[in-house]
Amino acid sequence: MEVSFSKEIESLRLGDGNTFHGEGILAITKALLQSGVAYVGGYQGAPVSHLMDVLVQAKGYMDELGVHVEACSNEASAAAMLGASIHYPLRGAVTWKSIVGTNVAADALSNLASPGVKGGVLVVVGEDYGEGASVIQERTHAFALKSGMLLLDPRPDLGRMVDMVEHGFALSEASNMPALMELRIRACHVRGSFTARDNRAPAISTRALMDNPAGFDYARLAHPPVTFRHEKLKYEERIPAARRYIVEHGLNELLPGQHTDLGLIVQGGLTNTLVRALQQFGLADAFGELDIPTLVLNVTSPLVPDQIADFCVGKRAVLVLEEGQPEYIEQEIATLLRRRDIQTPLNGKDMLPMGGEYTVEVIAAGLATWLNKVLPQRDTASVQAWLDGNRTRRADVAKSLPAPLPARPPGFCIGCPERPVFSAIKLAQETVGPLHVAADIGCHAFGTFEPFSTGHTILGYGMSLASRAGVSPHMNRRVLSIMGDGGFWHNGLLTGVQSALFNGDDAVLLIFKNGYTSATGTQDILNTPDDEAKAHATDKAQSLVHTNQTIENALKGLGVEWLRTVNTYEVAKMRATLTDAFTSPFNGLKVIVAEGECQLERQRRIKPWIASLLKKGERVVRVKYGVDEDVCNGDHACIRLSGCPTLTLKDNPDPLKVDPVATVIDGCVGCGLCGENAHAATLCPSFYRAEVVQNPRWHERLLASLRSTLVRALQPA
Repeated sequence: MEVSFSKEIESLRLGDGNTFHGEGILAITKALLQSGVAYVGGYQGAPVSHLMDVLVQAKGYMDELGVHVEACSNEASAAAMLGASIHYPLRGAVTWKSIVGTNVAADALSNLASPGVKGGVLVVVGEDYGEGASVIQERTHAFALKSGMLLLDPRPDLGRMVDMVEHGFALSEASNMPALMELRIRACHVRGSFTARDNRAPAISTRALMDNPAGFDYARLAHPPVTFRHEKLKYEERIPAARRYIVEHGLNELLPGQHTDLGLIVQGGLTNTLVRALQQFGLADAFGELDIPTLVLNVTSPLVPDQIADFCVGKRAVLVLEEGQPEYIEQEIATLLRRRDIQTPLNGKDMLPMGGEYTVEVIAAGLATWLNKVLPQRDTASVQAWLDGNRTRRADVAKSLPAPLPARPPGFCIGCPERPVFSAIKLAQETVGPLHVAADIGCHAFGTFEPFSTGHTILGYGMSLASRAGVSPHMNRRVLSIMGDGGFWHNGLLTGVQSALFNGDDAVLLIFKNGYTSATGTQDILNTPDDEAKAHATDKAQSLVHTNQTIENALKGLGVEWLRTVNTYEVAKMRATLTDAFTSPFNGLKVIVAEGECQLERQRRIKPWIASLLKKGERVVRVKYGVDEDVCNGDHACIRLSGCPTLTLKDNPDPLKVDPVATVIDGCVGCGLCGENAHAATLCPSFYRAEVVQNPRWHERLLASLRSTLVRALQPA
């Protein structure tokens, strides 16, 4: 990966008494080292990618501490690392994006939670419910409940988040339960400071190795019949031990308030949003001082019945703020109150939305309803006016438009090597007919949006080939599966390719080989071009993914017979290859490797190189494409086939023509897709290729001057 985290790495070295400034996820990373973590693994995904990114690039410092860091092939392999903490007093941490990552890791986590752990275990998950960046909308809470794992949801304050990491390990050890720590996007990116402590080198580490393995202990295996004993231990010993630790160390926070007959119970991660909403009612100040007593649940599972009961008893009303559905926390609180015959009225999802993200507006609207009921003397008119005003302004904007604004979904980067492949798929279907396309998670999922609208299912990372297995036998034409090289190594090789070969499936698989796991931050993978290839490339501006043949070798090694590799930007060749795959008499797995380096990484790689050439005064040539306005007929087929953001419209310069013409705006990276599409689809010949020369030679300057003079002379007066 070409992105540098050198500043972040230096902040990891801060010692006792120094002040750490930065983002929440970096504070979490520092907290892991302060806690004496022995090993860290994970799979990148928003919003927690930086945790692994920083630690991987800080390998030198990790080696100094004796901390093992492993970039895992998927979440399951990361979770399996935690097995080290079952027998040994090793503190381990892993990270991934939830809930999609937790689903992949579920098998290992369930088998870890059964015997329990000796060394503290912390799973840092990016809780992305309702944030708009997740494939699916589910909560991690359910997994913690069903597997008997601790669930931490720290208040978004850097000092508190760091403390909860350190307490998370200790709580895990005190209860023998693995801990999940969910961090929402706002917690990951909240900025602040805290007083650092010295990093702790683990007692057992890569610099202080164990001499002997642990003795055999059947009770530490996730295997019947001892698993029945494990289940009993969960509710008889582990959860009670966890509750004792939570109370003794004050992990949940009680924020006092003057309205002692009322109460709020909130997930720790929602606290800042709640405070901001209460400010609208004049019930909180800028420093987080509240007028209503609030129980902040930094540990949302297990709840402490005595703590909940003590908070609720004697109150006229309590409101539970719990993001997402079902209302696990509210249900548990209601059950324990009724069992103790505590009749405090409890509200929650009856006044707040069942699903969706709890923003300030959402919480404020729910608070207004609750306050009107329990604190009628409090004037909520101003807040209601603010909420109504927001709704009115949105409605007025909508009315002012002749039609609703079109959706603006995310899309491919400019020059993305995957865009031309989807153009080729559209063109190939003109010959072979409509296709059922099993899509996949990754950048290529953008192909499901316009102008391509390609894809019928997305069922998991690297699962596209497996997901068409039930369709292919029931369709009178071949099915196309699409996955990236990240998905191929994550899950596709075994769940897809191996299965298809074993069953002799007549399948077509398209693998985007761009050299990185691009959608999660362009992390390196097994087929990433190595540093030697980058250093010795004769033309550094060209794609380098062809220098690594690991994917092709793996496919050949498994027995794939029909294998084609095509440069993604050769649209006509890709179209022909796709057509061949769907019409070939060969009965079996057919794999097309679409080869083209991730444009984002390519630009990161070549821009410093070009800058160095320009600084030395050397000649640099940049390719740019354009549209001849006199030739363009304004049918815009090129735009419908490409979707490139730099290919757009402008007014026709000819006053006798009404249709706008296509134009290439600044930002073009010279990938050539527009011209390739025009050629492959036999469109109009309006595209031209130009070379922009910087630091030209003397003869080039002379030639340019002569050409300019000639053009001016030939132009009519």
